[in-house]
Amino acid sequence: MTEETTTAPRRSGRRARMALRAAPPVINPAPPGQLGGAYKPLADHELSAIYATALRLLEHLGMGEVPDRLAQLLLAAGARQMPGARISIPPALVNAAIASTPKTFTLHGRDPARSITVGGRAVHFGTGGAAVQTLDLDTQLYRASTLRDLHDFTRLQDTLTNISWFTRCCIATDVPDEYALDVNTAYALMKNTTKPVATAFTLAENVAPIVQMFDIAAGGEGEFAKRPFVKAHISPVISPMRFGADAVDVVFECLAHNIPVSCITAAQAGATAPATLAGFLAQSLAETLASLVMVHCIKPGHPMVFSNWPLVIDLRTGAFAGGGGEIAVLNAASAQLSNWLGLVSGVAASMTDAKAIDAQYGAEKGLTSLAAALAGGNLIYESSGMTASLLGASFEAFILDNEMHSATYRALRGIEVSEENLGFEAICAAVLGEGHFLGGAQTLQAMERDYVYPALADRDNPRTWADKGGPDAWGQARLRAREVLETHQPAYLSPAQDAAIRAAFTIL
Repeated sequence: MTEETTTAPRRSGRRARMALRAAPPVINPAPPGQLGGAYKPLADHELSAIYATALRLLEHLGMGEVPDRLAQLLLAAGARQMPGARISIPPALVNAAIASTPKTFTLHGRDPARSITVGGRAVHFGTGGAAVQTLDLDTQLYRASTLRDLHDFTRLQDTLTNISWFTRCCIATDVPDEYALDVNTAYALMKNTTKPVATAFTLAENVAPIVQMFDIAAGGEGEFAKRPFVKAHISPVISPMRFGADAVDVVFECLAHNIPVSCITAAQAGATAPATLAGFLAQSLAETLASLVMVHCIKPGHPMVFSNWPLVIDLRTGAFAGGGGEIAVLNAASAQLSNWLGLVSGVAASMTDAKAIDAQYGAEKGLTSLAAALAGGNLIYESSGMTASLLGASFEAFILDNEMHSATYRALRGIEVSEENLGFEAICAAVLGEGHFLGGAQTLQAMERDYVYPALADRDNPRTWADKGGPDAWGQARLRAREVLETHQPAYLSPAQDAAIRAAFTIL
């Protein structure tokens, strides 16, 4: 065979590959919603033992500081008054609550195409947090978070396809009034994204007026309740084993306005819950089940995300520790427990303790987010943009975490074994022919279908990398974040809607 006949096909194959790479991908090889559940840190008998202990805690220890109107509902449903004003929640009531809660439901986006179905084994990464500091794009140092930051974070993530929903990730510290903070946080969500969103309400009386804002965005009075595109993050249980009156009031008000709720338990190992991981899981499960029973007694069948978020402190110092093996396995186990009970699971991950976008940042985020996803966490909170043990939020982190999620979704997708994919004929043809698979039909078909290509991760050889100035991930993400913030200026509220909101509320 001549040199011409041996090299021409290779040039043709290279041209085909280059042309394919230059064209936009036809499909996303691994979109959000991939299936988890392969990682099972707990055996079946361990799941049963933890659940049995949680039921014992609810029945024999009960819940303390139960607000009067909730106590009345609990007692009417079969709970029992205990000495010391505690209320016993029997297993039958817990089982009734589990049976009545929706096992899957839709988190609506204002754009229906961006709605997601949650529950089952589907995994979605999103956001959360209440960072009081922002990693400044210019100085690369932390400063107090502002309302402008919240607007910027919201429109930045609006462009990131691997983030399925957005919860306000920072607190606007320049808005000191609690009502104004709730109003302006809600407005930032309405203005800058049409994904499913979540917010928090400081007090119950703030819910009804802000629902008026949601009605304006939805197209008229009462329209939001028909298709609620906002869920509420509420922590009605305070560890260990008692209710918080203000948060319970918010739950009542949200359910009255048909707002889906994410009831979050956030106990801390060794502080507000046992330091032993099994004991922690039992108490934390009991507390989140108490929230589920509460919702069931107020409004049976109302959609609730079972947000059992195990948190860890460094027992040497008492500082919150957002990254590490313990928090990774605890949140994975929490997801496994919730899914075992058939509940829509919410867990937390990527809560790195790193302040800089560095090796610690990448290691902690990769470890904790992959564990939660592999265990099948339906909604993985805090997983995008958070730094500094949840005290900080970063624009660059949003960009990098979005890319990290794409790799995680690809890992969840797994390997499809079929006669075609096994490729017996393709292997024979390559071995007996050109001696390689470059440019082969099977390779070209698999190139975009089976592989995720990072937008930021550097795959150059060392010399090429050096010739480009030795860029690092932090710098590349900073450039991309600036580009998005300069160019993406969404107008998701019409002029008439914006005017109506501004006439009814003080928008800062």
